[in-house]
Amino acid sequence: MSPGRRARDRPDDGRRRTSAHPATSAERAERRPGDDLVTPADVVMDRGFTVDAPPELVWPWLAQLGKRRAGWYLPRRVEWFLPPSRRALRRLDPRWSTLHVGDVIPDYGGRDETFTVAAIEPPRHLVYTSRRRRTSISWSITLRPVGVARTRVLLRLRMAPVRHRRLAETVGGFIDVVTIAGMAAGLRERLARPGLRR
Repeated sequence: MSPGRRARDRPDDGRRRTSAHPATSAERAERRPGDDLVTPADVVMDRGFTVDAPPELVWPWLAQLGKRRAGWYLPRRVEWFLPPSRRALRRLDPRWSTLHVGDVIPDYGGRDETFTVAAIEPPRHLVYTSRRRRTSISWSITLRPVGVARTRVLLRLRMAPVRHRRLAETVGGFIDVVTIAGMAAGLRERLARPGLRR
């Protein structure tokens, strides 16, 4: 076994990570649901943000995310530049309120790209898997209570094999930071005014 392989298998995995959105070092090092689905991972992207609502209220907004579902949340100042048909919902839609293991969700990564629900435990965690050509992907969303009225939202993307790791870390990492930052801002707006409709 090569030194590089041993490094990836340590508890912290020694994996190549992008960390440009605030996930703490402890959050990046910990194990999460779905970590075993892509292992060892060549690239891991960890993000985290906090919202002012308990997990029970945050969960349904995250469960309905997705292309041809509620969309991808963005703040109003960004959605202003999108056609109305491309804007995400600003209400909870009962059609998208439940998910089950095996459900397939269309993804924005390409016309035929999808994510499949691999594990779900409301309102604690949701794990998706996907495959992009030869690369396997897992994406986990974990909700943790902060006090009695706030939630820490933790997102982890794991990929392997990744041929061009540096490209994935830089270009892919930048895209991930921007999209998660937009989603965090859009989610906060929706949680602040849960009765708001499109």
